[in-house]
Amino acid sequence: MLQPKRTKYRKMQKGRMKGLSFRGSRLSNGMFGIKALDSKFITSRQIEAARIAATRYMKREGMLWIKIFPDKPITKKPLEVRMGKGKGAPEYFVAVVKPGRILFEVSGVSIDIAKEALRLAAQKLPLKTKFIIARDFEA
Repeated sequence: MLQPKRTKYRKMQKGRMKGLSFRGSRLSNGMFGIKALDSKFITSRQIEAARIAATRYMKREGMLWIKIFPDKPITKKPLEVRMGKGKGAPEYFVAVVKPGRILFEVSGVSIDIAKEALRLAAQKLPLKTKFIIARDFEA
């Protein structure tokens, strides 16, 4: 029997993003965070742009945690290539995000700075988000 050719990346199918996110739906590290309200693929470039926007506004005070990781390869065939001849090469990586997932967490800054920093980060992302505060936060 023929063995499949081993590749560097595991072949993944697109799949469907239905249902809510149960893992990573609560704040674990920070006092403030943003939670996803839609389901989308978020690329590694979008995550990096959001991280830079938030850390610039916070002037590198406090801590920022990124709670999603782009581990799903999205493949693409080159332009003007005929059908067949296998799957295309990985083009970029995405994180699968479902509603309820915490995207970023912040601590060590005031609520006003955290709210504005996470608002700027959320503008870089392709989905609706909501600002959340930890239950044990004292104003």
